[in-house]
Amino acid sequence: MTTIQPPPPLTSAQSSRPSHPPPPYGEVVLPCLNEAEALPWVLSRIPDGWRALVVDNGSSDGSDEIARAYGALVVHEPRRGFGSACHAGLRAATAELIGFCDCDATLDPTALPSVAAAVRDGTADLVLARRRPVARGAFPLHARAGNRALSTMVRRRTGVRLHDLGPMRVTRRQPMLDLALTDRRSGYPLQTVVRAADAGWRILETEVDYLPRAGRSKVTGTWRGTWHAVRDMRAVLR
Repeated sequence: MTTIQPPPPLTSAQSSRPSHPPPPYGEVVLPCLNEAEALPWVLSRIPDGWRALVVDNGSSDGSDEIARAYGALVVHEPRRGFGSACHAGLRAATAELIGFCDCDATLDPTALPSVAAAVRDGTADLVLARRRPVARGAFPLHARAGNRALSTMVRRRTGVRLHDLGPMRVTRRQPMLDLALTDRRSGYPLQTVVRAADAGWRILETEVDYLPRAGRSKVTGTWRGTWHAVRDMRAVLR
């Protein structure tokens, strides 16, 4: 008969280890409105140490179920608006580092660690990733024109020289909460930059590849959508 020996007693170091997994290195907020086509690719590319936080903003295509199946934390935000979704994700996050990324497959989440590097090592407070199109049609002419106009307005208003408002961005959660952002529409990213600049944050810009999106864009896919986004953002600068 085999005798089963009891496990050795825990050392002091072992006994102090938590019984639950450590918090993620960072969390990435993914505002979501009917992105069932793109979510599998996006969520399969979340880097190690990061947790995906999908904020469902009223999807009717089962996006929330797909997100859960891929291990994402899902937050439901019934108030429509890009800013509403982003802020709901910010409030739900618990990690120190917080990233934001469109979940339409135009941006590769594997770039998050490199975008986050300057925030993590303390040389920047906010890093914005300038979009670098890698395929024809990825960044339509009207979207580029609107983005260029907004970048110029930001420079005039804040003195911060940017080429893009950076849909992929990384900062620290609590300082961003302290900015007390109020915009709940398309102006949320711009208000982040303006209030961060006013608060004396160190804002840096890097680059990431920009891919053709999966499905039709709700904003930059049309001149009308782009105009509405620019209108929302211009209101932030008044």
